[in-house]
Amino acid sequence: MARILMLLRAAGFVLTLAWAGPAMAQVQPCPPPAKQPPAGSPVLLRCMEIVAHPVNETLVDGQTYAFYIRTPQPDSANDRWVPYNEESILADFNSLWKTNFLENLWIEVLDEPYDNGIQGKHVIFHIEERNRVKAVDYAPVGPGAKLRVDVSKIDSTLKERNLEISLDTFVDEATIRKVVGVIRELYAEQGYNDAIVEPTMREVAGGSKLVDLRFNIREGPKVRLREVVFDGNKAITDDDLRGQLKENRPRSRILILVGGGQYREDKFAEDAEKLGEYYRDRGYAGAQIGSPQIETLEVTADGKTRWIRLRVPVEEGPQFRVGEFTITEAKALRGEGLRPFFELKEGDIYSLKKLRQGFEKLKELYGAFGYYQWAPDPELKPRGVDEETGKLPEGAPPIMDINVKMNEGKQFFVNRITFVGNHTTRDPVIRRELRIAEGAVFNSEALKESVRRLNQLGYFKPLKGVEGEMDVTPAPGMDDKLDVKMRVEEQNRNSIAFGAGVSQFEGVFGQLSFQTSNFLGRGETLGISLQKGARARQYQLSFSEPYLWDRPITAGFDVHSRQYMFIGQYTQRSSGGNAVLGLPLADYTRLFLGYSYEQISVFDVNPAYTSPQVLQFNPYLADSLLIGQGGQRTVSKVSPSLVFNTVNQPIFPTAGRRYSVAFDFAGLGGNTSYNQVSLEGIWYFKLPKTMSLGLRAQTQYIRPYGTTTSLPIFEKVFLGGEYNIRGYDLRSISPRDPYSGVLVGGNKSVVLNAEYYIDIGQVRVLAFYDAGQVRDVGQPFRRWEPVRATFVPADPILVNLGATSNLLTEIGAIRTETIGRVSATRTSTGLEARFIVPFINIPFRLIAAYNPQRLGVINNNGLQTPRFTFRFAVGTTF
Repeated sequence: MARILMLLRAAGFVLTLAWAGPAMAQVQPCPPPAKQPPAGSPVLLRCMEIVAHPVNETLVDGQTYAFYIRTPQPDSANDRWVPYNEESILADFNSLWKTNFLENLWIEVLDEPYDNGIQGKHVIFHIEERNRVKAVDYAPVGPGAKLRVDVSKIDSTLKERNLEISLDTFVDEATIRKVVGVIRELYAEQGYNDAIVEPTMREVAGGSKLVDLRFNIREGPKVRLREVVFDGNKAITDDDLRGQLKENRPRSRILILVGGGQYREDKFAEDAEKLGEYYRDRGYAGAQIGSPQIETLEVTADGKTRWIRLRVPVEEGPQFRVGEFTITEAKALRGEGLRPFFELKEGDIYSLKKLRQGFEKLKELYGAFGYYQWAPDPELKPRGVDEETGKLPEGAPPIMDINVKMNEGKQFFVNRITFVGNHTTRDPVIRRELRIAEGAVFNSEALKESVRRLNQLGYFKPLKGVEGEMDVTPAPGMDDKLDVKMRVEEQNRNSIAFGAGVSQFEGVFGQLSFQTSNFLGRGETLGISLQKGARARQYQLSFSEPYLWDRPITAGFDVHSRQYMFIGQYTQRSSGGNAVLGLPLADYTRLFLGYSYEQISVFDVNPAYTSPQVLQFNPYLADSLLIGQGGQRTVSKVSPSLVFNTVNQPIFPTAGRRYSVAFDFAGLGGNTSYNQVSLEGIWYFKLPKTMSLGLRAQTQYIRPYGTTTSLPIFEKVFLGGEYNIRGYDLRSISPRDPYSGVLVGGNKSVVLNAEYYIDIGQVRVLAFYDAGQVRDVGQPFRRWEPVRATFVPADPILVNLGATSNLLTEIGAIRTETIGRVSATRTSTGLEARFIVPFINIPFRLIAAYNPQRLGVINNNGLQTPRFTFRFAVGTTF
């Protein structure tokens, strides 16, 4: 019986016979057929089989291999005869090879004729499976060596790049080479540019085709960058060029705290691009940055560090000035109207930055008119440059002619707007915040404003307007219409709190509260709060509707009953309600009109406030404390306010502004009359990476009028606490009575806050600085204030209660003197961490504060405010 061995070339590689002789001996003849084929039949496929080497066992199930063989199998019992077809066999071969299960594959074809003389073929697929990974290990090699990159970092990077070497996967040499590259790249990020990674495989005892895969890592010396020098630069100094480097900065005394000194070969292309842009922004349109040369300056005695110098070749070329500047192919908008968008005049030094800024402005303009596909095509033509050499003739002035072609495309309209991910929030709640509409001209700038407005709601995780969140695609079958799909991820805007705790304001307390900013998905706000503590109790019901009668009119109300004990001062109880109506005046600007009615009482007043000496020298304090008035006042007030707000999100804002001016006019319907004005400005600035800056300035002024000669103490101004100057106790910053030292409050204040944020996932870490003053009637804001001491006569004071003159004379013996001065502004600075607590859904705060100007401020324990304080709170300062 003849044996025919076939060499097949397929898929661009050559298959070789890796097994001879012994492999053939394993093959058994085809089983005898149930019937003989008909006379005159062509050459037939008698049988097919798969033989695995080195032993006839496979890790992959045999049925899986059989699935990839598409050639029909003969069935003699049912008279199904299959002609032998080499093309079909080759197709099966290719199908098996593409599975990537196999390290080797070859075909053997044997002649096995039938008993009646018809020629038959016996086809054997010989397979050798790849090794499978049983374990993966990353092993540092060398004395004292350790793994410089965490295994989790390696695994996450491989996953990001769709590279997988996990347990029971087949060993693939191409994948292993890519993994080696990833490990070297990660080591280079740590400064080990000379790291060597050698993969090795070790067969697992007792397991066929199972191996342990190990990546042996020799880290080599850590490469440190000591110097960066430039060759060929004349117009721009080395120092200026070094200042543009982001990744490859030399180590210096100035940069030692902010990085530098690390060589990043993989990032040099980014640095070269920044250097090129720096030149082009200054007119050097042809500047070229060459590949760097590395010079070893020093290797430390232990061989662990290699200091290098980076030498960067530079070809500056001439500095160009702007020649002719033309705009062509502008059809939808007139070209002469577009020219002012570019701040480049004839004779100016050419600047790529100014050219790009013009493009950004035009992109906004064209996008607002629906030209979604607008793309500029700038043509830079150095005047007089030789086309062969690319250089200017000797003595020719370097002039750059600029022509910008306006590839406007067609005008697009909005077809459909759909939302995905809003399982609770109803579509109309989202749609009413959009500034684009179905059927209208597509406006890309209005779409950006829509994203800002949706983020201000706080119902969803902040949208960035990137692809995947905001998809704009051509409408099927319509060449001038676009579909807009918004994918949102809802945040839990329901706050449920129950339990007990302790805080500076409430003391020990128990509470049960519920608040939602998106009630039933309608965008309404509902709040219920029941809280009782050692120093405070509060019961409140509130509701707010942002779109009354399907119009952008805000309406809301609350009813409440509250009682607060201000330690060392008095207890205040109030009950009443508020109503508010808000009308839009312009984008992000609203006018509010509020009305409130409250019954307020003051009791348990500290005896220090009511001593005869204090009341004698503070004639208005008795009225302020409601002494002789039954301890109760009624306050009825109208409160108009104007608010402009572009802050991008309510919880962790990073950009935008908020300005507000508010007035209180109290009197009509109550027995307390005063006017109050409050001004506040808040600014947020986005900084690189995950950092941002927040600033606030606030001032308020209040004064009585009519029959109210002095303000009730609960309407007077105090500072201190986590919401203005956070290092001090609540209401501990205030003017004091010079004789008793009790806090009497002021009628005006100013507060300044600054916060520097770093966002790490759902945690915000910040550094803060707070400053503020409170002054009373007749006291201007100032830098310093005097420190006074009270002196009491050593001899007892004899008071004749029947003679007022004697009383005044004896009290007059008490005198005060100025003994120094302190800063009138109270300041606090420190660090704070904010994070969202599940279910509560408002920021929980941990505050560590340092109080530089604390002299004269007494805390709630009657002691000097300490230099360092630590406290916790909820919400935000502003």
